[in-house]
Amino acid sequence: MVEVKFLPSNKTVSVQDGSNILQAAIAAEVQVESTCGGKGTCGKCKVRLQTGEADKGVNLTPAEKKFLTPAEIESGWVLACQHILSEDAVVVLQEQKDAYDRKAGFHDSEKIRAHAPGIRKLALDLKEPTVGDQGADWERVVRALPVEDVPFSRPVAASLPQKLRQGKFKVTAVLDGVRLLAVEPGDTRDRSYGLAIDIGTTTVVVYLVDLNRGTVIASGAVTNPQNIFGADVIARITHAAGGPQALQELQEKVVGGINGIIAQLTGKCEVSPEEIYQAVVVGNTTMSHLFLGIDPSFLAPAPFIPAFQQAVEIEAGELGLNILATAIVTVLPNVAGYVGSDTVGVMLAGGADRLQGVNLMVDIGTNGEIVLVGKGSILTCSTAAGPAFEGAEIKHGMRAAEGAIERVHISSDVEVGVIGGTKPRGICGSGLIDALSEMVRVGVVESSGRLAAKEAQLENLPPLVRRRLRGSGGGAEFVLVWGEDSATGEDLVISQKDVRELQLAKGAIMAGIRVLLRELGAEVREIDRVFLAGAFGNYIGKQSALGIGLLPLVPLDRIAAIGNAAGDGAKMALLSVAEKERALSLARQARHIELSSDKGFQEEFIDALSFEQKV
Repeated sequence: MVEVKFLPSNKTVSVQDGSNILQAAIAAEVQVESTCGGKGTCGKCKVRLQTGEADKGVNLTPAEKKFLTPAEIESGWVLACQHILSEDAVVVLQEQKDAYDRKAGFHDSEKIRAHAPGIRKLALDLKEPTVGDQGADWERVVRALPVEDVPFSRPVAASLPQKLRQGKFKVTAVLDGVRLLAVEPGDTRDRSYGLAIDIGTTTVVVYLVDLNRGTVIASGAVTNPQNIFGADVIARITHAAGGPQALQELQEKVVGGINGIIAQLTGKCEVSPEEIYQAVVVGNTTMSHLFLGIDPSFLAPAPFIPAFQQAVEIEAGELGLNILATAIVTVLPNVAGYVGSDTVGVMLAGGADRLQGVNLMVDIGTNGEIVLVGKGSILTCSTAAGPAFEGAEIKHGMRAAEGAIERVHISSDVEVGVIGGTKPRGICGSGLIDALSEMVRVGVVESSGRLAAKEAQLENLPPLVRRRLRGSGGGAEFVLVWGEDSATGEDLVISQKDVRELQLAKGAIMAGIRVLLRELGAEVREIDRVFLAGAFGNYIGKQSALGIGLLPLVPLDRIAAIGNAAGDGAKMALLSVAEKERALSLARQARHIELSSDKGFQEEFIDALSFEQKV
């Protein structure tokens, strides 16, 4: 065995000699970026060996030689998924201050409409048992409730004798429908809480909701801990297919991440976890499966069959969620293999069943979920956009975190806006779209997606912009930030490969939109509104999205950002039984269009690759 200490967390773990650093990080439950899931193809899992065996150029793998600069190699940097441990080591992780408020901070103080939660708390003043009244404790409570056929709950009954006598038979019963979730000593009716949970492939967001007042009192987010197994759903499905232990690893990772947020929120708000009586969860179909510990293996190959589609209700204790053990956790229904309950949340928050005219909803993330509403139909599809918009598979791509370029403008030279106002060290999705749109606008990128190379093209560029173009063919790249101005000391570039990755992603989304329009019998000019859901949709420049052909060419005033609509839908379902029923109804009404079997999709996709704006 070898001992590995991770800094700055000071977590230490012992692993088998011959393990790599990424495996040690998984065992230590520390975050290491691993976009490719440990295959050595992304170069994102750079860590520095402070002590122990720093290769410093000796026995480096081909992947390390490709992704590490000479200066990094000399300083002891390695790729976590490639470096094999044979002796004790201290590993320093790259600290990243993620901009979680971009997803968690939307509408926190907004009162949710239609406030009528399913949780009821009833104050009971029970008669104490006597020799003449020897009725059992459970039956004594149940008789006092205004509901019939209350199912027996062993966990509630287990502590009931103590709770009744502690409160001198003045207690509060907590009901979810006809289920008795808890009996609490005294009158606790003024304290009632629930959770709305949005499990994204990249980010997990949790909202702590006051059920009595219908308000979000706190929210928190964390990078989905499953990302250590890969950035996209396919990588995680592949890991889950490794057997029950691998599936359990994924389930425990995401539940552990959620529990960490719960601990933070309850501590901040002075709420006991046992005062959280209900949770509503949304996520894409794969995330829903992994949260519940259900095998998603057959979502990956055609015909993309999920293990379940319906809404699921399960006790929190069974999942290992650190709230009241008997609290009911509801996972909203999926629509199809790649259209999950997060899209149902978007439809609910966006009022898809109440919209007039033709309306387009787009949630751009690791996958692009699209909803088209109009002419009496709700159509959905999912496009394999890949993780490019989230910075994965992009040379200097990163999540929206401190140091990420989020805005780009090109005039006589390149100007960038950086999250946190610090020196840039990478570029996030909104910055990528801005950069690409500007590069297309000024002629750095042709409509075909190729970086400008002809003399005539270069002559039309301002001198300071022209000097940023270097290389040729597949090795061409455009420098956004020179090394002396970056946090890493390395030139931050958009490569020809990066442009192609973004081109494929935006082409897939636009092709999906066109297929849905065709299926509905509508044209772009008929679109009344375009709703952009999710944190990414709220931060991308609308003009830039139109500039690269990511969205149909509609007037800017028809495009509206609607925040974390998936999370808002979860809040609505948590706070209203009627809204939860609406969510179930929307899932049933939605008609899924499977793009992989659509005869016109490939043609639309090829056409949508062009950066030329089309009506």
